[in-house]
Amino acid sequence: MNIGQVASVTGLNAKITLNISGMHCGSCVGKVEKILQAVPGVSTATVNLATEQAQVEGSAATAELLAALERGGYQAQALTAKADNQAVMQHKTAEKQTEQALLLRDLWLAAVLTLPVFVLEMGAHLIPAFHHWLMATLGQSLNWQLQCVLTTLVLLGPGRRFIQTGIPLLLKGQPEMNSLVALGTLSAWGFSVVATFMPQLLPEGSAQVYFEAAAVIVTLILSGRYLEARAKGQTGAAIQQLLSLQPDTATLLKNGQQYRVALSDIKPGDIVLVKAGERIALDAVVVQGTSYIDESMLTGEPVAKAKQPDDAVYAGTVNKQGVLQLRVSKAAGDTVLAQIINLVQQAQSGKLPIQALVDKVTAIFVPLVIVLALLTFSVWLWFSSSLSLALVNAVAVLIIACPCAMGLATPTSIMVGTGRAAQLGILFRKGSALQTLQDCKVIALDKTGTLTLGKPQLTDTLVETGFSAEHVLAMAAALEQQSEHPLAEALVSAAAKQQLSLPPVTDFNVHSGLGVSGMVNAQHVAIGADRFMQQLKLDVSAKAAQANALSASGKTVLYLAVDNQLAAMLAVADTLKPDAAKAIAAMHRLGLKVAMVSGDNRHTANTIAQQLNIDTVLAEVLPQGKVDAVKQLRQQYGALAFVGDGINDAPALAEADIGLAVGNGTDIAIEAADVVLMHTDVMAVLSALSISRTTLRNIRQNLFWAFGYNVLLLPVAAGVLYPAFGILLSPMLAAGAMALSSVFVVTNALRLRRLALSQG
Repeated sequence: MNIGQVASVTGLNAKITLNISGMHCGSCVGKVEKILQAVPGVSTATVNLATEQAQVEGSAATAELLAALERGGYQAQALTAKADNQAVMQHKTAEKQTEQALLLRDLWLAAVLTLPVFVLEMGAHLIPAFHHWLMATLGQSLNWQLQCVLTTLVLLGPGRRFIQTGIPLLLKGQPEMNSLVALGTLSAWGFSVVATFMPQLLPEGSAQVYFEAAAVIVTLILSGRYLEARAKGQTGAAIQQLLSLQPDTATLLKNGQQYRVALSDIKPGDIVLVKAGERIALDAVVVQGTSYIDESMLTGEPVAKAKQPDDAVYAGTVNKQGVLQLRVSKAAGDTVLAQIINLVQQAQSGKLPIQALVDKVTAIFVPLVIVLALLTFSVWLWFSSSLSLALVNAVAVLIIACPCAMGLATPTSIMVGTGRAAQLGILFRKGSALQTLQDCKVIALDKTGTLTLGKPQLTDTLVETGFSAEHVLAMAAALEQQSEHPLAEALVSAAAKQQLSLPPVTDFNVHSGLGVSGMVNAQHVAIGADRFMQQLKLDVSAKAAQANALSASGKTVLYLAVDNQLAAMLAVADTLKPDAAKAIAAMHRLGLKVAMVSGDNRHTANTIAQQLNIDTVLAEVLPQGKVDAVKQLRQQYGALAFVGDGINDAPALAEADIGLAVGNGTDIAIEAADVVLMHTDVMAVLSALSISRTTLRNIRQNLFWAFGYNVLLLPVAAGVLYPAFGILLSPMLAAGAMALSSVFVVTNALRLRRLALSQG
């Protein structure tokens, strides 16, 4: 399998990637996007909460983007297109570890300060004897004053982050999650301070304290943030694992001496030494030695590949035996492994169509919650005449409504799903491909190289009078060695096996979808399908019976003409891939229609289709006709996925709702695809489908929880159940539920790390 073509996939779009710190919830995403889109010269800006990155396109200067974000309250760092992924990921990992350490420290501090407040207030409510002891020992005034001091320390210490971030944004008219927490805790604290030190300012009978609510809210939210940060740290595990595959150093051979040097000191053309058991550091070509290379960490395929001089090897793979001398072909930042990492990062930073609705909701959610909290306060004050009840319910509304879970529901699943897919050798070039693929109703597959091995062999040589089999094959192979068509390899290989000497070729021409021609030993030679012969005004109707018999047995018939005279018929057969029939059957079980699109004649195509139980066959399709074939199938069945590997497949891959390029395909085919399959077997298509469907199901579960949680609990927090059932939601319980919602979403997304390759 050739995995080298993947390297050309990335870097097509000129984008600025920004690492952004300070985003906490879904509403931040919409706000950051608005800030960036308001900068002159920006055409598009897409922000991802899970990766904490923004992809910006346009002519705006990086400095202007960073300045705009800083004015909006966010810190950002620009990544260049050639950024060292290892360094960037190490920096991000270090930042995450620092963030987790700070959260854990603040969580412990908040818990130590909150525990006495909780005991002093709630213990007195729950245990009458404890209440009497407190009143006799401390008295109500000193009790409340102690709670005030401890809660103030909680708010100004561990809880300062909410106030410092949330209040300025609220005053700017850009409230977000921190604003809700700051409003809720400061409201409870402020009311309690007045009740403690200036109770005469409050209506008679309403002097109650809620210090414990403010302190516990901060502690619980910090707890949720810490658990969320730990879980989010695991969502990037796939990228971390891919990055860990490339060693930091390699053994450089220079003037007969061995030097252990950093990869940055090695240039293309240098010779490096790799011993048995060592991991290959850079893409290279074998110069000396033979071995078996374990490429499973790049392709997911467990069988080691035999390597000998002139074979390509790739960074991140393992030399299983023997010593190899390698000539480096690519620098560290340009290896296939580096390009795969770029692909995964692009996919993880993308958005699914389903995310558009989420973004619209979260953009207006926080302001709506603040309005709802004010409405709750007003209604309760009006009907109950209880200032404390009105305050408690308003605070519960503010705390319960954090949109963190909404903002994380989609991107965390994309991040984990695409990362796991990459580990299995399936590269989604953009996150939206996940949703598009699972919506497809029909899978259209190219025949050669996709359903078949793409390595056909010459099976029959039927020579006309006046020509010899060796002479005909030598001329055919001489022409075909200039071609990239899979059938050409069969003729060249057959000539090599017979050790035939190939004559020189001039005026070589490719006739797209028909055949090739050129001058061989001063004779005009043409080889191709029957329609090519007809174009050359050669009548091959007398050979129709023989051709049909060969085609009926699954062979492809080629005609060879010398100086406009039919010289021979050549039959070439391609072998079906081992798992092709199993894959087609599995697609049918999933309720999908399967079509085959081929440039081969109808007899050959129908024979293969019958063997595989394919629903629809479109044969004798020229390259320019594959786009029409895709349109026809889409009109007949609905959304369509096209699977191909050749140059001729590129237009169809681009036209399809989603294109999948198999890993042994050409650069052009892979460039046009939405998904790159590093495996050569068709079962990889099933694996991609399975990952797509499982990830979308995971996203729907997350969104159901995130939206359902708010839809159900916001009314409860507002007190709608109180008139009928006497149920009110404590702000402390609201804080706990809010913290758990985000943890649930991220933890659910992490289940995608257990995805495996489809076995049909």
